Amino acid sequence: MIVTTAGRTNPSMIRLAEGIANDLKAAYISRKKQSVQTLSEVHGDVLVVGKNRLEWHKKGGEEPFFFHPNSAMFRLKRLQKGEHDPLIAAADLKPGDTFLDCTLGLGSDSITASYAVGEKGNVTAAEANPLVAYLVEKGLETWETGVDEFDACMRRIQVESRNHVDLLKELDANSYDVVYFDPMFEEAITESDGIGQLRALSEYSPITEDTVKEAKRVAAKRVVLKDHWKSPSFHQLGFQVFKRKSAKFHYGVIEIKDL
Repeated sequence: MIVTTAGRTNPSMIRLAEGIANDLKAAYISRKKQSVQTLSEVHGDVLVVGKNRLEWHKKGGEEPFFFHPNSAMFRLKRLQKGEHDPLIAAADLKPGDTFLDCTLGLGSDSITASYAVGEKGNVTAAEANPLVAYLVEKGLETWETGVDEFDACMRRIQVESRNHVDLLKELDANSYDVVYFDPMFEEAITESDGIGQLRALSEYSPITEDTVKEAKRVAAKRVVLKDHWKSPSFHQLGFQVFKRKSAKFHYGVIEIKDL
């Protein structure tokens, strides 16, 4: 993979691209009016540093991957109005709670959880693909929504670039109030914004009994699983399902206090 700048560049953007290339231990290549396709044919994957975002162009891919908090912003606006969010309800998140998101993806759930737990809470999110983790972390650090409260939610999230299974094994018992899983759906949900791009890049790890056992050890209040409404995982892994009428996915909950 190489790092380059957007077509219209300037010295500060070049310095930023060079710094990102150094972070990723990748080569920086000057754009020189070359198309991304031309660069990709020679160098493989191309990371384009633009004014407002970083775009990962996979060689042979149709669309680039980039961080955008669009779906999270809709959810935060609803919460701001006092409306219901199914994840927050399933996790029973309260201000000051700690939340471990084992499947970061584009970060929508982590951002929403960060809003719910507030300044005194804590949200940590694990992402197994190191480049996805890097791009989403940079997006969380720099994206400006125009609403200070929403920006603060993103800035507070701590991203762990690692497999959630390894992370869970290293954590102390009861170190997070809620442990959350949103595995990539084996059956696609076409309406899900950004899922198509993310699916091609994610390092999918099925949620196993051993993983859930570790999650129950780490969680002080609840373990929550989001999955397709037809998924057998809820029953197989011991989750009580919160069914939602007409929804294509449900939430499953394991109450730690009941164990």
